Amino acid sequence: MAKKLEITLTRSLIGRPEDQRVTVNTLGLRKMHQTVVQEDNAAIRGMVNKVSHLLTVKEIEA
Repeated sequence: MAKKLEITLTRSLIGRPEDQRVTVNTLGLRKMHQTVVQEDNAAIRGMVNKVSHLLTVKEIEA
């Protein structure tokens, strides 16, 4: 079974730098408290690390 990441946007993007806004949008998050499921790979992990202060992340088995 491949691992996946359940990513939720928990902090607002208001007042954040443009690169952080773009990173969150690239992860598939558009609204507060929206949750998406992404594959667990190096690219997604890098994006999550960049904006980790805005997100809540859970590892799930899928």
